[in-house]
Amino acid sequence: MVKSVVHAYPWDLIGDPDAVARYQGLGVDAIALAASYHTVRAATPLHPRHRLVDARHAAFYLPVRTSKFGRLVPAEPSWMDGSDSFGEAAALVRAAGLPVYAWTVLTHNSRLGDLHPDVTVVNAFGDRYPYALCTAQPDVVEYTSALVSEVLELGAPDGIILEACGPLGFFHGGHHEKTDGTDWNAVQQKLLSLCFCSACTALYADPDALREAVRAGIDRGAPSVEEALGVLAEDVQAVRTGVVRSLRQKLVGEIRAAAPTVRIGMHVTADPWGTGPFATVAGGLDADVDVLTTMCWPGPDVAVPGIEALRAAAPDTRIAAYVLGLPPKPADGAALSKEWLTYLDAGVEEFHLYHGGLASAARLEALREAVAAVSR
Repeated sequence: MVKSVVHAYPWDLIGDPDAVARYQGLGVDAIALAASYHTVRAATPLHPRHRLVDARHAAFYLPVRTSKFGRLVPAEPSWMDGSDSFGEAAALVRAAGLPVYAWTVLTHNSRLGDLHPDVTVVNAFGDRYPYALCTAQPDVVEYTSALVSEVLELGAPDGIILEACGPLGFFHGGHHEKTDGTDWNAVQQKLLSLCFCSACTALYADPDALREAVRAGIDRGAPSVEEALGVLAEDVQAVRTGVVRSLRQKLVGEIRAAAPTVRIGMHVTADPWGTGPFATVAGGLDADVDVLTTMCWPGPDVAVPGIEALRAAAPDTRIAAYVLGLPPKPADGAALSKEWLTYLDAGVEEFHLYHGGLASAARLEALREAVAAVSR
């Protein structure tokens, strides 16, 4: 059975008595509600009370119990009334008979990165990425574990979706991005994503040689990460995938122990050099995850090879397509349906829709038509 999930923020539902019915009308099976999320300025085109929400920093949308965290403590959202906007919005979803999935962003947190720069990703040139917490850092691992534990205990979700379950890199950065003029290609961006923080540097056999290889590869435009790193590539890849795998195993194990019936989803990629919201599963999933969501926003030419690579990396795990209903996609149900059916043919078994609250009425109608097309 094809399953569909729509993503939303707590503020999309709170104060809008029609929101849940509007999302339910898409034909979805569940609503993924943000429990922990990064900085965003979000439009709310159909909300009866407001048109924009300025979430000025990363925040936790459940009560922040400081004693449950270590050095890194998430912030409360000052733009929301009360301390449990996730719970308030989740209650509306449950009242309509739909399951609630806790959409939990782990390492994309510029506020904590600003407060604790020593736990952020550092590139080969020594530049820090303040939005990117590095999961080789013990404090970050402790933070993600506490965050997930609090989501389960306080939010009692039917499912949990882990985004950025690994370190972020160059891509998916800050406000007013001014980097396009460099013409850095995908290989250069992956090289700029390799971390040289204190914890990561300690894991490399020869960090100085690696740093020089990365710098040279970026500046000369190496054709691949492997070519840039040469004899160092295999060991470095093992370090990078191992850091992510270790976090995945820890968090999934803790979720299974604390809430055995909760459905676990995770944003992933099969790219061994992948960083960002979609953590790498190259080298083996090695965790009891129910569904792996892969990025399909760029369209079939990019997405289908990614789906096929993910199927090869995790042959026994359900795969979901993360699909976009916002620009540059057209507000055209037939066009979305055609694209999604391509993903269905490629082996996708679920569709995770982005985004219920950000979409106009015309875009919601296009999403509804596409959900119907893949559910027949």
